[in-house]
Amino acid sequence: MDAQGVNADNWRGRPVCVAGLGVSGRAAARALADRGARVTLVDARDDADARAQAGPLREHGVEVRLGDGDTLPPGTDLVVVSPGWRPDAPLPRAAAAAGVEIYGEVELAWRLRPAEGAAPWLALTGTNGKTTAVRMLASILRAAGHRTLAVGNVGTPIVEAAADPSYDVLAVELSSFQLHWSSSLDPLAAAVLNVAPDHIDWHGSLEAYAADKGKIFGPGTFAVANAADPVTLRLAEGASRRAAFTLAIPAPGEVGVVEDLLVDRAFTADPVREAAELASLSDVRPFAPHNVANALAAAALARAYGVPPEAVREGLRAFTPDPHRIAHVATVDGVDYVDDSKATNPHAAQASLAAYEKVVWIAGGLLKGAEVDDLVRSCADRLRGAVLLGADRGKIAEALARHAPDVPVVDVAETETGAMDTVVTQASRLARPGDTVLLAPAGASFDMFAGYGARGDAFAAAVHRLAGRAAG
Repeated sequence: MDAQGVNADNWRGRPVCVAGLGVSGRAAARALADRGARVTLVDARDDADARAQAGPLREHGVEVRLGDGDTLPPGTDLVVVSPGWRPDAPLPRAAAAAGVEIYGEVELAWRLRPAEGAAPWLALTGTNGKTTAVRMLASILRAAGHRTLAVGNVGTPIVEAAADPSYDVLAVELSSFQLHWSSSLDPLAAAVLNVAPDHIDWHGSLEAYAADKGKIFGPGTFAVANAADPVTLRLAEGASRRAAFTLAIPAPGEVGVVEDLLVDRAFTADPVREAAELASLSDVRPFAPHNVANALAAAALARAYGVPPEAVREGLRAFTPDPHRIAHVATVDGVDYVDDSKATNPHAAQASLAAYEKVVWIAGGLLKGAEVDDLVRSCADRLRGAVLLGADRGKIAEALARHAPDVPVVDVAETETGAMDTVVTQASRLARPGDTVLLAPAGASFDMFAGYGARGDAFAAAVHRLAGRAAG
């Protein structure tokens, strides 16, 4: 069934299986039940938390089956999967074998938009920078007077916002998982920030991962690519309208940087002869080259929607960065301590390391199949030392031995609560005044922590204890 057919009023009585009791799964189940579908939600969990979440759904008319996330309910003719469900999981495989249509909550949201007056989507994806860029975009849109919300992978389920007529435009962050389960998206404008190896264990290959990222560009989408990233340029090649962002002086068709200014040569009346000043580098917070790139991408999407240049500056100035993204924690004995726990893959860690001249690098965690040799090779001359923790620290240690053999490395094997105190203490012993101790792990946190936020909090707490000891 095509997207136009699904938009029709044909949900009543339709047997739909929603896979997953997470935030997006619950939102999808409610939206479908509200339209009269016969919804069965399945989830492998059957604990107290799952049962508590299931109660309100059952009151909403959703059948909830806990303890079995693998069995396709009989008669199902559509499966809506939550983003994390792998294509090779038993339920999607069973649906595919039975010829049952499968898509995700984002695709459902796109198909449930009202036929008239639907808020256009300004969407973005990328290996790194998505949440920062989408929040910058929302701030710029608000500065221009538009009613908007940052949705999708950033928090609010898009299926809820897409049906809300109170929004003028939506700033939509999409992950590769969400895009994998999508097929008919056609945002007004969309950007791919960057593509680097990540989630290879889920997608199977870098090529498959990149292809899923490229699904953000629909047939009518104004495509925005990263001029420094050949993969994003290739993904945007088929678009009839496109622009690029660059940290260099922009050519016609690009937004970029001239001295200390962010400049638009893509959305002016005459991009060959005319440029528009958008903001200053000092308006980008926190300042780092990769964050300037995020701001340029957000500005390009806003400009594609028709936002005036002055709103870009106002929006960037009003933007409040999320925690754990190159956040300065403290300066202790002349050494800066910076929390970039959100750098959960090598590409993000590389961008973070490039922002500092001399670094004691705190790294480790779950690499998710990614290689770190290019990362270590690129930052070797910046490293004063490295302190490693987490499950895959050995792989980083091996890369350091190959490409930075003179850099001192401390291996912290501890995994209990106090491990971060040991890490920070060891890092402080390697650092000199003027250096930066940088938590940019290059790996996910779930081997030791509840999430990257918990890892960053542990780091910040350990730094503050170190500062207390230094002051005493």
